[in-house]
Amino acid sequence: MTPLYTFDSPPGRCSYLPGRAASFRNEVVRTLTPAEYQERLLAGWRRFGHLLFRPVCPSCRACQSLRVPVATFRPDRSQRRAAVANADLTLSIGEPAVTDEKLDLYDKFHAAQAERVGWDDHGPKDPAEYAESFTVNPLPVEEWQYRLGGRLVGVGYVDVVPAGLSAVYFFHDPDEHKRSLGTFNVLSVIRAAADRGLPHVYLGYYVDGYRSLAYKARFRPHELLAGDGLWSPGMTNDPPMTHQ
Repeated sequence: MTPLYTFDSPPGRCSYLPGRAASFRNEVVRTLTPAEYQERLLAGWRRFGHLLFRPVCPSCRACQSLRVPVATFRPDRSQRRAAVANADLTLSIGEPAVTDEKLDLYDKFHAAQAERVGWDDHGPKDPAEYAESFTVNPLPVEEWQYRLGGRLVGVGYVDVVPAGLSAVYFFHDPDEHKRSLGTFNVLSVIRAAADRGLPHVYLGYYVDGYRSLAYKARFRPHELLAGDGLWSPGMTNDPPMTHQ
């Protein structure tokens, strides 16, 4: 893999923690094998579409990559409730594609998050932008659709690497927030990794103190990537509860 180009974004306002500056190292790639991306995941990189990125903030190391060892994972009581509450959903896994149904659900989810937790709301998602983020990829990606009856209530994107699954992004119907669909999606990814004999599920960055990412630390045991490049056991105390 040879990046088309590499650049560092200039320091700007941190999206997670107030009063802090954030900067990312970025690489744009044309193609990427699953094995090559696995090496990047192990080093703390993530991706959207053809853009790979990792934080290089000048005075902060709050963003930590989090992964769940599949063999030792045990759901807690709230996660078991989420599994029961969503037993009536159907999951289909296929190739990513842009549809009006998904765009409408994406817009609805982001508008609700802007109101609930202050996410930036840039208005309706353009189909080309959606494709660039989720459906045009440098490596094979799975699209996970959750339906209640025939109605689409959740969409997730999952990368498959030789030793794990990586949850790229998930959005859902905010009218169904009591179902904890985000939690159920992660449980589904962990179960799929177990069925496929894969040892880890990568959940992206965890930031202690940022409410919208707190749910990740509730999947235990989990491991966090330290500054020395080694994965070590994460927190054992419960972070604040959020609906996911």
